[in-house]
Amino acid sequence: MRRLVVLGAALALTLPASVSGATQVNVFAAASLTNAFLRIGGASRYSFAGSDQLAVQIRQGAPADVFASASPKYTQLLYRDGLLSKPVVFATNKLIVLVPRSNPAKIRSVYDLRRSGLKVVVGDSTVPIGIYTRQILDTLGIASDIAKNVVSQESDVKGIVSKVALGEADAGFVYRTDARPVAGHIRTIALPAWAQPPIRYEIAVVKSSTHATAARSFVKRVTSTRGRKLLARAGFGLTKKPR
Repeated sequence: MRRLVVLGAALALTLPASVSGATQVNVFAAASLTNAFLRIGGASRYSFAGSDQLAVQIRQGAPADVFASASPKYTQLLYRDGLLSKPVVFATNKLIVLVPRSNPAKIRSVYDLRRSGLKVVVGDSTVPIGIYTRQILDTLGIASDIAKNVVSQESDVKGIVSKVALGEADAGFVYRTDARPVAGHIRTIALPAWAQPPIRYEIAVVKSSTHATAARSFVKRVTSTRGRKLLARAGFGLTKKPR
């Protein structure tokens, strides 16, 4: 039970934060940003989920003030359609393979995932983690072999982390940053650097925001020196600081 409580706290998807007297902004952010954004803080109410789901909600009129996506695809489409201010890139990431701490399948390399009988978890084909995973497997030339072992396709990266950390899967493809909160329950396996797809996170103010000034302040906080330090501490890569 204690193990489940610890994991539940680490994998929480929607958490509020507030500062007395400050305007709250609704921040819609990719699930992989959960721990970093909660540290960056501020007067914010967070909704963490798959970037594709959040983009759909914004299109449908959800009261979001800021959108931070794990792929430029979603921010750029919303920007093109006049729903976002101009997005800026604020972080990068890498893919890794996650296995349970005990590693019962004795997986040492991504190529081991071709063995029959393994249980592999990936992201759904519509979410960034799922898209990036398919890209790297195609580049490695092992997509069809591993597809035979896929037992679950999750709607966001936290679902993948949870299944692996709890021992419900032999392996899962996640971002490098997702391993840190559950380090005591998992092991990580690096993927070849030459095969890594470019993973860029973008952030923008939602044009329909009724708290535009506070929303712009949140974006500045993320891209500030302190925000970049906290992102780096969480394991994200940094691009040139946006102006």
